[in-house]
Amino acid sequence: MHGLPASVNPAVLPGVVRQNGYVVRDIDQAIASWLSLGIGPWYVLRERPQAGVYRGQPCEVTVSVAFANSGDLQLELIQQHGDESSIYTEFLASGREGYHQLAFWASDFDATMDSVAAAGWPVVWSGGGDGATRYAYFEPPAGPATIIEIMELNPATEGMAKLVRDAATSWDGSDPVRAIGA
Repeated sequence: MHGLPASVNPAVLPGVVRQNGYVVRDIDQAIASWLSLGIGPWYVLRERPQAGVYRGQPCEVTVSVAFANSGDLQLELIQQHGDESSIYTEFLASGREGYHQLAFWASDFDATMDSVAAAGWPVVWSGGGDGATRYAYFEPPAGPATIIEIMELNPATEGMAKLVRDAATSWDGSDPVRAIGA
């Protein structure tokens, strides 16, 4: 039978892919590369602490993150500052840079997490909670991405998604890099 491997249940994931994530060594260089393709504007959070759990251990890293849209698909660039062990340095240490994860946004984060856990997918990076948007990265058994991210869809994430998508829709090439959270 053609189609999904028997170990993959499409009901595990909530809806459509909403974001592709790229781990990069130089966020400004990566933004310039995407801008050369006409994709922008980019919204950038610079050098933000991010606490999480990496392969079962508490972890805190500093990251810069940038967002832009191409149609309805959001693109995310992530640069970690420093060499603390994380899902990002693990990826870079393997000799790779670039496409890292695809993300689904879950309106019922807890139910989605229960489905993913029941499927036996290991959580390799997670964070949020206590008022912050929750997220978790999983290693799927097979597929087009090294990592699948589940991010909580809430008013904050919906608002940010709308801001970035609407800006891309009407973008005329001006103001290509926009700081947020400054």
